[in-house]
Amino acid sequence: MGTKIIKCSECATINKNTDYCTFCNSLISDAKKREQKAAKVKQAEIDKAVKKLENPSLAERLKKHPYFLYKILGWILYSAIMIVSAIGAGLAWFIAMIAAG
Repeated sequence: MGTKIIKCSECATINKNTDYCTFCNSLISDAKKREQKAAKVKQAEIDKAVKKLENPSLAERLKKHPYFLYKILGWILYSAIMIVSAIGAGLAWFIAMIAAG
């Protein structure tokens, strides 16, 4: 592999075959910058998934509440959401069947 000459974008120093500037120690390698950006994006996706798992909906939290009245309210709310979802799905299926002929 030949020599790789890169000019630092921060201090304008010319560097040979290094990932970091020899004068100001800033990152100048494009490959390393891409790796760091990909790792940052991957970590953000992981954090987003963990947050979604750790923060359940109101109905789910109420279903697990220690006080029995709140627990009953959670089950009622959860059941209502399921019934409305089932009616909506059935209505969508019915409309699709009518449209299909």
